[in-house]
Amino acid sequence: MNVPTMASIIEIIPLGLLTSAIETVTKVYYLVFAVITIAGGIMGYVKAKSVVSVFSGSLAGILLIVASSILPQRSLRAYIIGLIVSIMLAGKFVPDFVHKKAIVPGGLMALLSVASIVLTILAMIPR
Repeated sequence: MNVPTMASIIEIIPLGLLTSAIETVTKVYYLVFAVITIAGGIMGYVKAKSVVSVFSGSLAGILLIVASSILPQRSLRAYIIGLIVSIMLAGKFVPDFVHKKAIVPGGLMALLSVASIVLTILAMIPR
């Protein structure tokens, strides 16, 4: 019995289909991440009256929406915007999570930011 390997499965998938799929996943991920980021900024304002939270959460969310909306026409620009926003959010929330051990918002945003960085890098790899 001949069991297919992952390499043989990947070889039969058309390259254009794989590229299109990762762009679609990235586009949707950026939108979901944007909504969560904006909601988190609003929650920071409501709970702590933090104007910085609502401003930075909204700005980051809007930039992620922009990145999502220009995919796939301007892929490189979209990925750079998404990557920069994700790195900045990770730079804020990963240390917060490590220090405070709070799942919300630090853990959630750290996880989403790191996942966004990984997804964006995978999407940028030429096929």
